[in-house]
Amino acid sequence: MSTLFDRHDLAGLTLRNRIVMAPMTRSRAVTTVPDAHTATYYAQRAGAGLIVTEGAQVSEQARGYLFTPGLHTRAQVTGWKQVTTAVHAAGGAVFAQLWHVGRLSHVSLQPCERAPVAPVAKAAAGVQAFGYREDGTPGQMPVSTPRALATGEIPGITADFVAAARNAVEAGFDGVEIHGANGYLFEQFINGGLNTRIDAYGGSIANRLRFVLETVDAVVAAIGRHRVGIRLSPFNRVFDMPAFEGEAETWMALAHELSTRGLAYVHLGNREAILAGGGEDFLRAFRQTCGGTLILAGNYTRDSAEADLDAGLADLVAFGRPFIANPDLVERLRNGWPLAHADGATFYGGSTAGYTDYPAYREEAQPA
Repeated sequence: MSTLFDRHDLAGLTLRNRIVMAPMTRSRAVTTVPDAHTATYYAQRAGAGLIVTEGAQVSEQARGYLFTPGLHTRAQVTGWKQVTTAVHAAGGAVFAQLWHVGRLSHVSLQPCERAPVAPVAKAAAGVQAFGYREDGTPGQMPVSTPRALATGEIPGITADFVAAARNAVEAGFDGVEIHGANGYLFEQFINGGLNTRIDAYGGSIANRLRFVLETVDAVVAAIGRHRVGIRLSPFNRVFDMPAFEGEAETWMALAHELSTRGLAYVHLGNREAILAGGGEDFLRAFRQTCGGTLILAGNYTRDSAEADLDAGLADLVAFGRPFIANPDLVERLRNGWPLAHADGATFYGGSTAGYTDYPAYREEAQPA
């Protein structure tokens, strides 16, 4: 019997099924403030056991894409309150993903057009940013070369995450997910092939994990461990992230450290890359070492999701793109109804088209 639709206790928060809506950037917040359309979008998808929102930048410096929402101003907090109120009214649960992109940005998105920040001053080769062209129009362009953060600046970024977490609680979120995946700032520090610093934040595994763990601890101290999750992507190669010596050892060390902190969950966002890089044995070892609730994401179907739950590889499974065109994805999966296909041209930016206008499934009347 399937466990996909069973309830799950997430650190005291009861989820009505084991399906998570994965965080997905949609670039609809033209002023960086969520609006009524954002609230409609998430409320339509509140059938998920848990929604994790698109990444919300924790500061102006943290931004890497146009039209993404933040969680660092009063207007943004007010905007997100519309979202959480709507999701809760629909019976859902929702965590805010907190985000700093690090080097994956462009000067046109940074305060006073300064260089983005990173552990080292090395640009991400072949990576595009969504920023402003020289004529002021939005467009794709190569990311800018970052500057290396001074040691004394790093605690200030941790403080930005703490402030954003407090803002999330004020806005009515059930918790926050620290974005430590997909080649963004925390992973840039963790990756031993990129991070060649010689201070307390580079070199050894313990040093490369220091920034993310200091931030986890500070956010936990501010809002409580039951309200804090983290997303990671071991063996990630997206956004010019290199393989490095001791890669598996690094991620297992992080799993051990997280096991002592008792977070609401750990979310692994790249199932296929993990299996390719470390194999199922690594995934099982990570899960056993980490303890607690594990969310796994990676191009799931109902059958593959049920198989991973039954095999004990995860407690919850996250679906991403299927939620875009199927606001009622949980019911479609439960009933075996066909899935609609999303229009890739409307994934990012634009109007409500391809955002809030996908209908729920309606069974056609069958002839007698």
